[in-house]
Amino acid sequence: MSKMIATMLGLGFLSSMPGTLGSAAAVPLAVFIHMIGGFYALVVGTLAMFFIGWWATADQVAARPTEDPSEIIIDELVGQWLALWIVSLGAQHAGVPIWKLWPGLIAAFVLFRLFDITKPSLVGWADRLHNSLGIMLDDVFAGLFAMICVGLLGYAWHAAFM
Repeated sequence: MSKMIATMLGLGFLSSMPGTLGSAAAVPLAVFIHMIGGFYALVVGTLAMFFIGWWATADQVAARPTEDPSEIIIDELVGQWLALWIVSLGAQHAGVPIWKLWPGLIAAFVLFRLFDITKPSLVGWADRLHNSLGIMLDDVFAGLFAMICVGLLGYAWHAAFM
């Protein structure tokens, strides 16, 4: 069970770029969750997946505690969903379907991947923990950084053009 969770039902084994694939799969899942229950459902889902993912990741790396296996991509799902919180909140606040904020969805994806790959600041610190919590936290920090940037970009866009 932990392998299925950690690899997002095996998706982590299907690509030479499993993190990008996991992030790409996380976006429509987040949109679906938002459509069903709004921003708060996405928050609850993200928090639940963080703790479930942390357990699954810990179980999967127990025999190899200093590794961050590339097939483990549940952390990408959590980080990507965090990056999308601001888009979900904006859609709910404006009373529009989340897909109408498609530039924000794209920006959240691109910025999350950028921070996850380059590992600046706290992202790199968490990655260097070399344990299951670090595996999860580096993507949490990347997601938070992406969320802040998406919010700033959205604010700048609306301030300049609306």
